[in-house]
Amino acid sequence: MTTNPSLRRMTLWASAHAVDDLYQGLVPAAVPYFVLERHYSYLAASGLTLAATLGSALPQPVIGLAVDRWRLPRLAGIGVAIAGTGLGLSGTAGPYALVWLCILVSGLGVAMFHPAAGRSAREAAGDSAAAMSVFAAGGSVGFFLAPVLATPALDAWGVGATALFIPPAWLIAVVLLRRQSGARTARQQGATKGADRWAPFAALTGIEVVRSAAFFGINTFIELYWLDHLHASRTVAGAALACFLVGGVAGTLIGGRIADRIGMVRTVQLGGALTIPLLIALRAVPGTVPPLAFAVLTGWALNLPFAVLVKLGQDYLPGRPGTAAGVTLGLGVSAGGLMAPVFGLIAERSGPQGVLTALCLVPAAGLLLGAFLSEPAAADAVASSIHDSDLPPSSA
Repeated sequence: MTTNPSLRRMTLWASAHAVDDLYQGLVPAAVPYFVLERHYSYLAASGLTLAATLGSALPQPVIGLAVDRWRLPRLAGIGVAIAGTGLGLSGTAGPYALVWLCILVSGLGVAMFHPAAGRSAREAAGDSAAAMSVFAAGGSVGFFLAPVLATPALDAWGVGATALFIPPAWLIAVVLLRRQSGARTARQQGATKGADRWAPFAALTGIEVVRSAAFFGINTFIELYWLDHLHASRTVAGAALACFLVGGVAGTLIGGRIADRIGMVRTVQLGGALTIPLLIALRAVPGTVPPLAFAVLTGWALNLPFAVLVKLGQDYLPGRPGTAAGVTLGLGVSAGGLMAPVFGLIAERSGPQGVLTALCLVPAAGLLLGAFLSEPAAADAVASSIHDSDLPPSSA
């Protein structure tokens, strides 16, 4: 039995993605400890989340353009080192402004990693959506590990324990930088065949924003829903979040394999169609234990298109793989944070159950946008036929 070479090559990039996104997941995991230990207000706490979002989401398209223009192969290693250092120092910083700046810088490191890593990972994956899903799943694993690793450390040593998470960033940064310096940088742009198709890419970006908003809302309020509305214990509430995140990892991996069989667009549409009834069931099923199954399934369906959207975005912009990765990966994990004030207002009026009720409507927008997507191969065939029809007939 042979192993797919492209899947083997994705191991390093998946590991690096897990470490990088660990620092995004550590922000919401650490915020409650800043509130308890530093006596920050809820407004100040939300400001830390906003700092991470501003640093990681907004610069990524610009960095993607730079990666496409100058390639910048070492940017991924430098970015993950900055992400880990900024987050690690945030717990040791004194004044609130310095804490906020450290988290902003950490977010900027995350933004530096994604476009460069997404481009290199696509080159390693080739045309396999399953291989690309391994890279994308690394980010989901990082998000899952963040509260698992942070909670015992912060419980034992307080917010200063964030410094313990600096070494993994530097370790993976050294590995990436040595790999880039030891490999001959390719001059060609990779898969640059075909014209950039901005219209379907715009629809894809909209789907990413919708998916991110739903993921962020559930990730933030699912524990509070179990605690406040279902009156569950903290253990069961924590299990609900774990179920949702584990389902997300599984969905990311399975989505790539499904896309290799039925096509990328159909996989994106399938994920959107399944998320709606599963999210409704998560909100409607009574009890504290039965809804856990729907927490897993909702995470699975919501992340089913995650890796597919990253690859599809690069196929829509074949000449700009860094830009496509910056937009899809940046918005895919960060844009939902910009919705925090809206979710907070809903929670103030209707509780966490009100947030989950509102979120049942969100995936419908992504499902509608999915109608504007098309398989890149089909679009290339149409463009090729039009080009051929314009050529003069050859003489016999």
